[in-house]
Amino acid sequence: MSKSSILNILSLVLILYSIVLFTFPRGIANASDHNHLSLNTAIGLPDWLSVTGEHRSRYETLNNQFRANSFGSDQILSLRTLVQTELRFNQNFKIKAELQDSRAELADQGSRMNTSIVNTAELLEAHFNWKTEDLFVKGTKSELRGGRFTIDLGKRRLVARNRFRNVIQGYTGVDWKWATKNGSQIRTLFTLPVNRQPSDTASLLENKASFDKETTDQILWGIYYSNLQLPMGNKGEIYIFGLHEDDGPNFATRNRKLYTPGFRLYRSPQKGEFDFELESVFQFGTSRASASASDSKDLNHIAFLDHVESGYTFNAEWSPRLYLEYDYASGDGSPNDGTNGRFDSLFGPNVADFGPTSIYSAFNRSNLSSPGMRIKVQPDENLKAYLSYRAFWLASATDTWSGASRLRDTTGNSGTFLGHQLFLRLNLQAHPNIKMEVGIAYRIDGDFQDTAPNFSNEGNTAYSYTQASLSF
Repeated sequence: MSKSSILNILSLVLILYSIVLFTFPRGIANASDHNHLSLNTAIGLPDWLSVTGEHRSRYETLNNQFRANSFGSDQILSLRTLVQTELRFNQNFKIKAELQDSRAELADQGSRMNTSIVNTAELLEAHFNWKTEDLFVKGTKSELRGGRFTIDLGKRRLVARNRFRNVIQGYTGVDWKWATKNGSQIRTLFTLPVNRQPSDTASLLENKASFDKETTDQILWGIYYSNLQLPMGNKGEIYIFGLHEDDGPNFATRNRKLYTPGFRLYRSPQKGEFDFELESVFQFGTSRASASASDSKDLNHIAFLDHVESGYTFNAEWSPRLYLEYDYASGDGSPNDGTNGRFDSLFGPNVADFGPTSIYSAFNRSNLSSPGMRIKVQPDENLKAYLSYRAFWLASATDTWSGASRLRDTTGNSGTFLGHQLFLRLNLQAHPNIKMEVGIAYRIDGDFQDTAPNFSNEGNTAYSYTQASLSF
């Protein structure tokens, strides 16, 4: 990492800290004592109507590209505004709408640009929400949503409402949740994932707007069950997702027909106690090697994902939690054997396990073997931080490093070691309306980069970001 990069990051941290001190003189530790400023209260909206929102600005820099045929540095200013409106007819029925405006400035033709970064002036959610009690069994609660909505399920590795990413994924369909008194839950969903438009780089660089569309050519369904009261204080969940897609008008796909069953067993972190998490996912069906219209060959798809984590939370100041983690996402053994062994993470984000996405996005749940270690601390109720170290190998030497624009050595002669990554993140709740976050990821080349075809060989990569969110 260059000296200037370090100085820039330290300067941004000091600027943010100064803003907090001068704007909120009672200090960080008392941030929660301030009154939350609400648009509802300010304009005197009635109880049956609610309008809330959030604006987030994030400045990102990247030095030394690592993707195939990419060179130099990059920067981007990502801007996201969300506005939610709720009409509450009674305690059990409401209608919700949410607008999303996600833009990018400072980017150019050399920037990593796609619909996960830009989606201008779009209807993210528009659905009804109906709740009832004692359905089938006394003491149970049910909730049904219908329309366009976002989804969070389990640990969010396969389906989630994106948090770090500038653009949030929407779905159109129905989502039904049924929960018992003890917290057990059954959830079923049948949706059409929303396809974000426009998708061409030129339009995205100009932040052009176009209506997003859903189509029956792409269907995502799922059945999910969770139990919070397993023996020995453990918790668990079991699920299956199905994804069925075909090419449509202005819609190119890999024609995935995938079934993804899995389970998760875990114990939540507690002070002075050990905790753990095990998630194992199997995936089968058919898919194609690419989304090209000329690719009409269906491949047998057999893949899997495993995540193992074990940690301990110390009963001490700052509540430090130290844990070890390991992820394995299968890769494709041969491009010519009629089988695709590369795991597909569906609509799951990668940030929680593998670090920042956006213009960085170095690693994801595909053809990867990665052990790591992490320490989390919380100096007070408004300040959190963690430092993560991970090492990365390709699960299959002949398959793609997906995070590097499908950088691949089909001979396997470049080996499997992709290198190391350090990631430091700091979250500050400066005021009930203001959140701040800074982060830096440093990626160190491995042996694979020495001889991999089309690798830029620019050296180790430094990525940093500074963001502020204002809720209203």
